Amino acid sequence: MRIILDTNVLLVSIGKKSQYRPIFDAFLKQKFTLIISNDLLLEYAEIIEQKTNTFIADNIIEMLLAQPNVEKNEIFFKWGLLENDYDDNKFVDTAIVGNVDFIVTNDKHFNSLKDIDFPKVEIIDIDTFLEKIKNII
Repeated sequence: MRIILDTNVLLVSIGKKSQYRPIFDAFLKQKFTLIISNDLLLEYAEIIEQKTNTFIADNIIEMLLAQPNVEKNEIFFKWGLLENDYDDNKFVDTAIVGNVDFIVTNDKHFNSLKDIDFPKVEIIDIDTFLEKIKNII
């Protein structure tokens, strides 16, 4: 399974007491491949640093880059499929180049992708993904 985690999904899955921790645990057990790009890493680092501190953000980014089930891709074309939140297009562009199965997000801006036939990018919410993860760990 090849996925992208929206920043907020990654953030809420890291905490040991989070109800979404099984997502991060499944990642650590290599139950899925996390697809990333430089743009996603920069956003992950920025938001994690805002919520915690630079040390924790740097450690999480280094940990992600060291995992064998992380695939880093470069974006060479910007599709611009999300018109209502242009900044989130980095997730869509990474999904397309990384040939992901879906983006895990609760961000409603991504719902507009359901109406786009090409290129097709599937979206699932965090609770649906959590159920999928519970079935494979």
